[in-house]
Amino acid sequence: MISKSRKTKETDITISLEVNGVQKSKIDTGVGFLDHMLDSFSRHSLIDLEISCNGDTHIDDHHSVEDIGIVLGSLLAEAIYPVNKMERFGSANIVMDEACVSCDLDLSNRPYLVFEVDIAGKVGNFDTELVEEFFKALVLNARVSAHIVLQRGKNKHHIIEAAFKAFAVALRRAMQKNERAGIPSTKDML
Repeated sequence: MISKSRKTKETDITISLEVNGVQKSKIDTGVGFLDHMLDSFSRHSLIDLEISCNGDTHIDDHHSVEDIGIVLGSLLAEAIYPVNKMERFGSANIVMDEACVSCDLDLSNRPYLVFEVDIAGKVGNFDTELVEEFFKALVLNARVSAHIVLQRGKNKHHIIEAAFKAFAVALRRAMQKNERAGIPSTKDML
């Protein structure tokens, strides 16, 4: 298990992860809906996660959500690179009731995010615009390319949860061991 902490005037975060995990998670971000999404991410990526965050949620959830994405992404980068004997590419279409979200992912060491998920509003007290902020921070710091696209759906909770699960499954598939792959790049490095 690898760990990283980040302390600013706005947040105090510690995250530990094991990429070859067994679906164990212990998550306390101070943002209930995010806890639920990160637990789902852990279960479907098979990455064990321990996350604690003390943030300035009396202002709003933005700093906590974004900073957790930063720390989680940097830990994923530490665990993933250099890419060797891994599939490198992963994709998933995840259905939750009426919602379907796709994620296509490349462990490219070149961060890029396409986020085509229209979910303006709130789920409970959670500002849905923070979902894109989370994935932006995660992808930039993990140095992966990810396209997260809403195929269909109406229920915001279902759409967001499908997005987290799609990212998790695509990541799990991209990290899948493949002894024949070597360094899966024509450049011989990622």
